[in-house]
Amino acid sequence: MVYKYDFLIIGAGVAGMSYALKVARELQKRREERGTRNEERGTGPHICMICKTSLDEANTSFAQGGVASVTNLAIDNFDKHIEDTMIAGDYISDRAAVDQVVRMAPEQIKELVEWGVNFDRKDDGSFDLHREGGHSEFRILHHADDTGAEIQRGLMAAVRACPDIDIKENHFAVEIITQHHLGVRVTRRSPHIQCYGAYVLNPDNEKVDTYLSKVTVMCTGGCGAVYMTTSNPVIATGDGIAMVYRAKGTVQDMEFVQFHPTVLHNPKETHPAYLITEAMRGYGGILKLPNGEEFMQKYDERLSLAPRDIVARAIDKEMKIHGLDHVCLDVTHKDPAETRHHFPNIYQKCLSMGVDITTDYIPVRPAAHYMCGGIKVDLNGQSSIERLYALGECSCTGLHGGNRLASNSLIEAVVYAETAARDSLQHVDLYDFNEKVPEWNDEGTMTNEEKVLITQSVREVNQIMANYVGIVRSDLRLHRAWDRLDMLYEETERLFKRVKASRDICELRNMINVGYLITRFALERKESRGLHYTIDYPVHAYDK
Repeated sequence: MVYKYDFLIIGAGVAGMSYALKVARELQKRREERGTRNEERGTGPHICMICKTSLDEANTSFAQGGVASVTNLAIDNFDKHIEDTMIAGDYISDRAAVDQVVRMAPEQIKELVEWGVNFDRKDDGSFDLHREGGHSEFRILHHADDTGAEIQRGLMAAVRACPDIDIKENHFAVEIITQHHLGVRVTRRSPHIQCYGAYVLNPDNEKVDTYLSKVTVMCTGGCGAVYMTTSNPVIATGDGIAMVYRAKGTVQDMEFVQFHPTVLHNPKETHPAYLITEAMRGYGGILKLPNGEEFMQKYDERLSLAPRDIVARAIDKEMKIHGLDHVCLDVTHKDPAETRHHFPNIYQKCLSMGVDITTDYIPVRPAAHYMCGGIKVDLNGQSSIERLYALGECSCTGLHGGNRLASNSLIEAVVYAETAARDSLQHVDLYDFNEKVPEWNDEGTMTNEEKVLITQSVREVNQIMANYVGIVRSDLRLHRAWDRLDMLYEETERLFKRVKASRDICELRNMINVGYLITRFALERKESRGLHYTIDYPVHAYDK
């Protein structure tokens, strides 16, 4: 089957849904200006959203902490937020990107509220702001301790109610379509690579359909599932980054994988591991060893509120020194009723494990959490491939640099959805559908009955990344990872060519691609910087 849409969005988190709603609003506005009624537009929905699972399973739903934005001008300002972001990013961040996100944030918050997102407020109606690690002021808007789920809920309702948006749930994008599929040799040096849409796996008949588009937007989220323990859902396999890299698009900063310092230590839950939000440390939580001894004073004057890279490495080092599989977060000194009020979901989750956070320490450890690198884009979200934009965690805007400042990611997604919508709407009428694109050819392939090969290879990728490309790295470990991943790549490509496309083998290909990129970029950076820490090039004072 061949489908045609002006706008094809791959992914359905805050980035994808925000972009879809912004474009739909403008399309509706243009029709009203022309005096065209909805039912007369004739061509059906102009926007298609490809959703890997159901609409409510996006990584956005797992974001607990909140959204960073300057809203309390009595104590805060843009310059403070910009500087906090630059410091956290180890001054690798692109200042133009930082400036754009910070200054556009308040207007985007207003729009989220207009779409139905509820942020917690005080009795006087002002936002109830939290403070998190690396922030100099209270500027985190939140909804209890499940902000991401609330944003996803609000946006889902708006998207489902929009007649211009066609939602394809449980569909899987296999590859984006470029000149390569027309028989043209495409390399990383080829000028003017263009995206004409994507090949998408239909779960109903297990066939790969052709989706032609004038504009394609990659919003596939992160890649935490390449690691053994992650706060990300199992669907976070780096699909968008891998697809764009295979299409010869530019990726950047892949060595900067953020490990969240505090996920709940529960060996039975690793994909995803339950996140203990950074807001809990902003609330007054103190990191301690199981014996009650504090340790962050050895690593940073900001103690438990230091940026995530510092806290994660400190915890990792203490676990290795003392032979522990976790450390602890202590909020027992806080008012129990207030703790239960601010963190109701965390309270209930821990209670289900026999831990009462008002009287007991919370067992925590670091886990893969966020990819600061990704598909390189400009200030409009435009990738190096023409007609292809990338938004959200799969993109690299330059905002995060060497380390993402807490709660900057959700607002980045909404800001870049705005700039990408403006830019793509200005250009969409200049593009045509490429009618020469061939349909997916699976002739001669067979159904894969060796699922165990894929399952085992996924485990191997998880083990390789956890053991050799984790919080602390070395050239020896990275080269070992490279060799192991190369072998898995060759095996998987041979299998992929022989069997029909399926979600599990496509995800495995993507995980191997992303693991390779993280490893390669880590080997190329001959210094410890931000989230990339190597014992071959240490720079941190406590390791000298």
